[in-house]
Amino acid sequence: MNQKLLKIFKEIDLYFITDDKLTKRTVFEDVKSAIKAGVKIIQYREKEKSTREMIEEAAQIKELCKNKAIFLINNRIDIALAVKADGVHLGQDDIPYEIARSLIGGKIIGLTVHNVGEAMKAEKLGADYISVSPIFETKTKFDAGPAIGIESIKDIKKSVNIPLIVIGGINLENIDDVIKAGITSIAAISAIVTKDDVEGECRKFINKLKNNQTPKIKR
Repeated sequence: MNQKLLKIFKEIDLYFITDDKLTKRTVFEDVKSAIKAGVKIIQYREKEKSTREMIEEAAQIKELCKNKAIFLINNRIDIALAVKADGVHLGQDDIPYEIARSLIGGKIIGLTVHNVGEAMKAEKLGADYISVSPIFETKTKFDAGPAIGIESIKDIKKSVNIPLIVIGGINLENIDDVIKAGITSIAAISAIVTKDDVEGECRKFINKLKNNQTPKIKR
């Protein structure tokens, strides 16, 4: 990974993911608000638009992120390559890591994992970071699977040395439990984009993480 991007990645608090179906505005406006709040990583996730529409929208978001935030595309390597994004995020059922790496070269690849075995495999493959999901029950992603709970986070965190982000049902009411588990980077979707003030909600999460977390380990 580019050393400049790696440095930024290790400072990530809130990982922002777009959701065109849940937002009250547009994903473009949401990303603008998130960046204004201080978010340093943006993932564009879209499941239903045409490839052309996704390229156009992703290109606009990439411009917003320029020199301000890492920009990743969910699943779609073709979109990431088309708009020259910083990388992609892949699930367990998406294109295999080895093929993705051959296509995207040295760009960032993040992998979703659900247990210690998947986490260790992701690190061995060479993933730049992992996203552990779902911590709590969530309705945002219908195929997310059963909640794995706080204890599983601790076990996964102990098993790998690459950056780890947790996602799934996280909100301002339960984030303290996540922080107590030693997690310093989280993603929340519905708890942010369904609100009237996306920038304000992002700031609340970032402040929670900054004010309550233990110092980040320098690797």
